[in-house]
Amino acid sequence: MSGNVGRGGGRLPPIPRTVMRVALVIGLLYVALGLGLTYWQVIRADDLTSDPGNPLVLAARRNARPGRMLDVRGKVLVDNVRAADGSNLRRYREPSFGSVIGYRSTRFGTAGLERSYDAQLVGLLPENPLDRLLRKFQPDPYRPQDIVLGIDARLQKKAAQLLGNRRGAIVAIEPSTGRILALVSSPTYDANTIVDPRKGAAAYRRLQKDPDKPLLDRSTLGRYVPGSVFKVVTAIAGLGSSAITPSTVFPGQPAEEETGFQVGGFTITDGHHPQTGDKALALNAATAVSCNIYFANVGLEVGGVGLAEWAGRLGFGSTIPFDLPVVPSIVTTGSGPDGGFADDVELANAAFGQAEAFVTPLQMALVAATVANRGVLMAPRLVVELRDRNGVRYPRPPSIWRQVIDPVRADEVAGAMRYAVESTLGRPYAGAAKVPGVPTAGKTGTAQVGGSARPHSWFIGFAPADNPTIAVAVLIENGGAGATGAAPLAGDLMEYALKLSP
Repeated sequence: MSGNVGRGGGRLPPIPRTVMRVALVIGLLYVALGLGLTYWQVIRADDLTSDPGNPLVLAARRNARPGRMLDVRGKVLVDNVRAADGSNLRRYREPSFGSVIGYRSTRFGTAGLERSYDAQLVGLLPENPLDRLLRKFQPDPYRPQDIVLGIDARLQKKAAQLLGNRRGAIVAIEPSTGRILALVSSPTYDANTIVDPRKGAAAYRRLQKDPDKPLLDRSTLGRYVPGSVFKVVTAIAGLGSSAITPSTVFPGQPAEEETGFQVGGFTITDGHHPQTGDKALALNAATAVSCNIYFANVGLEVGGVGLAEWAGRLGFGSTIPFDLPVVPSIVTTGSGPDGGFADDVELANAAFGQAEAFVTPLQMALVAATVANRGVLMAPRLVVELRDRNGVRYPRPPSIWRQVIDPVRADEVAGAMRYAVESTLGRPYAGAAKVPGVPTAGKTGTAQVGGSARPHSWFIGFAPADNPTIAVAVLIENGGAGATGAAPLAGDLMEYALKLSP
């Protein structure tokens, strides 16, 4: 017997198919609604809560008393004072942190770490999972947290003093952990002038109109021709791909110092190291005298696809995981058939840091740090700890981004960089970066920018070379030769850092 049977024994009329379909659709809608709520309120809850444009965050900015920021030794960098109208006003104690910390203004919003950690500072995103769950049900919904940076304010201030009023940037990293030791962009600004209720608007307009662009964080958002510091990337690609070994030479190179190296009808010249005579250079000597012809040959041996791939392992062409926005560094802006390179001319020039290669100082500091850390690229981090109002600490531990190159090959690159600073051959080019009494490794760069403008001055390196605790990148816009511009600053900074933490 089949069919629907009622209490009286008769059959119930069948449920119309239309009703069944409607019921099914309604059921599916409820399932979709439940999944949507789960996605937005659970999976994406932290992203929404930390979004600076979220109305909850905007309201918290007005009502909450934001947490402080401290340096790695506990020195207060940012705290709060009461404005004349009774509102909270941020007080910035160290001008050298301008582009790092940014500002918190009721009129101009947030920038720097004030923006990146907005939700944590105002207390909408506690580190304690239970506090996150119960926050909406508590009479005081805000749980402001303090943020601890890995930067030592003394080293930050020293880096700013070294740059002085020159346009440029300095980045210092602890190679084994990725902790940022200093991050300076010059010129910078005093955030107190921006958050001033009476004078802020005028101050902000002046900063926007300033031709030196103090609001631009040159360390992470400035992209520059790298010049010869890029040769470290080419060396990594050459050794990592087995296209060369440390003893590889190019027999035609000595004569081409005089005649030029012909690539696709373009002449690559390199007559600035006559002391090498008619000797074909291997990796160490070529790095020490910064031989364009040698590294152009290495780039051609690696190939465009290979050079782009190895640069990509170091972070080129991708977004660097960091506490602040970072513009991607690139090897080429083209879409040519060989890894994006239009032809061998562009590839050969890019291999020694010219052509269409553009980099940030942070990216080049990561290159130096990777070599120093035996081929392991650590994710860079500014914030090392958060603390809630009860004093409970929530560390942000180091994390490996990727293994870029085999440790043995990395040591070979490090050896070439050490030879560049410490050898008799390299001393005229990078010797100014030598830390007295400490083995030092590095590479200078003099990046041609075209026209009559002076070249950008670069240095990347690390110390102590046999047990690195600091890696640096120094850029001075239009600062001239790397040997006389960036290298002395890098040496002074590394020496100061080692004295602070032997």
